[in-house]
Amino acid sequence: MTDSARLRFLHTLRFRLALLYTLLALLVVGLVSALITAKLLSDLDAQFQARLDERADRLAEAFGSGSSGLGKPATPSGGYAMIVDSGGKVTYANAGVKVYENSPFPFGGKTEVLIQDLLVRTATRELRGYGDGKSFIWVGLPEDALVQARQSAWRLLWIAVLTAPALMLLLGWLVGRRALGGLGRAAQLADRIDPAQTVMPLPLPQQQDEVYRLLTAINRLLARIEMQQGREKQLLGQIVHELGAPLTVLRASLGQATQRTGDADVARAALVADELTFTTQDLMQLARGQLEMKLVWHFIPAGTLQGRLDRLVAGTTFSGDWQRGMVLCDPDRLTQALRNLLANARRAAGAAGWVEIHLSETPQQVRFTVRDSGPGLPAELGESIFDPFVSGAGSSGLGLSVSRQIAQAHGGELSGGNHPQGGAAFTLTLPGPELGDDFAEEDSAEWEEDGIIKPKPS
Repeated sequence: MTDSARLRFLHTLRFRLALLYTLLALLVVGLVSALITAKLLSDLDAQFQARLDERADRLAEAFGSGSSGLGKPATPSGGYAMIVDSGGKVTYANAGVKVYENSPFPFGGKTEVLIQDLLVRTATRELRGYGDGKSFIWVGLPEDALVQARQSAWRLLWIAVLTAPALMLLLGWLVGRRALGGLGRAAQLADRIDPAQTVMPLPLPQQQDEVYRLLTAINRLLARIEMQQGREKQLLGQIVHELGAPLTVLRASLGQATQRTGDADVARAALVADELTFTTQDLMQLARGQLEMKLVWHFIPAGTLQGRLDRLVAGTTFSGDWQRGMVLCDPDRLTQALRNLLANARRAAGAAGWVEIHLSETPQQVRFTVRDSGPGLPAELGESIFDPFVSGAGSSGLGLSVSRQIAQAHGGELSGGNHPQGGAAFTLTLPGPELGDDFAEEDSAEWEEDGIIKPKPS
């Protein structure tokens, strides 16, 4: 697992939930287990002490009543016993402590002693009716079994404390993965939503849980978004429609006035009218959306396309295969796309700068490359330069978005960036004639070759 994948995993909701519940469960289980272990060990200790007291009472009664004589084993195996007289001398000791017989008593006042490397708990009882009446019996029981029980209990507790969190975290992650799988699938579906396309509601799970309610809320939001988008497109279409007719008349009138008078101011006004006309076309394309774009396919000489572009964007340098190349396209749409690229380039280069469009063609691909001598694209914009209303040169921000839609509708692509030698460079690629026949047959009933309209080939 890479560092980035590991980091994403640690930030997942199921991991954080599993970790949270593991810590809470560890706290609760650890506390409860410690209390249970302490209570168990306390009960074992009490049982051991009761056993020791019972043995001490039984031996005291046996020796005190004189029912058992000296020299006879009166203690069960595994224990120790000594009789101490009033002078503190051991008068009797059983096996294991026989060494202390006829010697001063060594364990006075001690409740636990060490005998032969064994920890022994002790108890004493007076012996009434034995000897001078002031003697007592000392009884000891080894605590090795109790010590082992303590060690085993605490060892098991620590093992549980160390291993249980890992197992609980793994189980919690697996259970959380299953429980939160609906959220993951919903996120994947939501990521595939394209606002430019028809927004489809997300499928709902059968179980009406929190995921079901979340997806239902998302579907309601999507419905409101689609309704709002429809209203915006309708309003935008109405505005463009209202502007289209007056601009067409104004453009024609200014064109005629320019030819008749040759006035420079009228010519500039005609260029402004052309700019507004293309802006309304971009707005109309934005309102309709890419799915509603219908292409009329023609097989035209590249020189025909060059003539259109030369009239629309003055001062453009054409290089490449314009005189020999053939392009399969919708001429109006492709002219609109390339005109937008050239107009942006001219705006960035300024009156003193240069704008070049280069055409290269292979049987598989037709490539248009537009360059300028301007300052280039702002680095922070990146791919967002193709989003509607995003501009790096003070334009409306629609041209690049519409041009990319047109390129994609042709089965091609539009990309852009800064050229290593300076300025911006945009490349619009289209399928070559060999790859474009399918497009033409599907979308057009007519075919234009060398400027002549012909029926579509059967």
